[in-house]
Amino acid sequence: MRIISGSHRGRQIFPDKNFSARPTTDFAKENLFNILTNYIDFEEIRVLDLFSGTGSISYEFASRGAQEIISVEANYKHYAFILKTAKELGFKNMKIYKTDVFIACKKLKGQKFDIIFADPPYNLDKIQEIPATIFDNDLLGENGIAIIEHPERIQFSTHPRFSEHRQYGSVNFSLLR
Repeated sequence: MRIISGSHRGRQIFPDKNFSARPTTDFAKENLFNILTNYIDFEEIRVLDLFSGTGSISYEFASRGAQEIISVEANYKHYAFILKTAKELGFKNMKIYKTDVFIACKKLKGQKFDIIFADPPYNLDKIQEIPATIFDNDLLGENGIAIIEHPERIQFSTHPRFSEHRQYGSVNFSLLR
């Protein structure tokens, strides 16, 4: 796993071999960030990274100079890894919360984020509830983009806020606005 661009471009991140998170592939991450480059100025945004796992997406936003990144991860090992890695990399613009995503979204209600990225476990029972959790808690700012990484069998195209779908190998992203 590596940071694709920004101040820490090319930096390798090595999670423990016993890590249970499935990080977004570098190929998919690079393509997603190429798309986002056309939509946003990274240095002026607030990011909410849900189901942070290894922290890969948070580090990418931090490296590109995002104003603030809030990473939410319920697994203690993953949370501790993100905390340690963010500190080692000197990312002062990152806040890491160890809590359930659905609880965190309720606590953050009304705070506005320009980008919300959710990469839930593909077998999560409540995966279809993620858009409602974001929008019911009024978390997406004006002109913001919510990105949900999901398996091919899950579809968000019927959601009223659905904007586009992108697929890179076996990785699927649905963008909602």
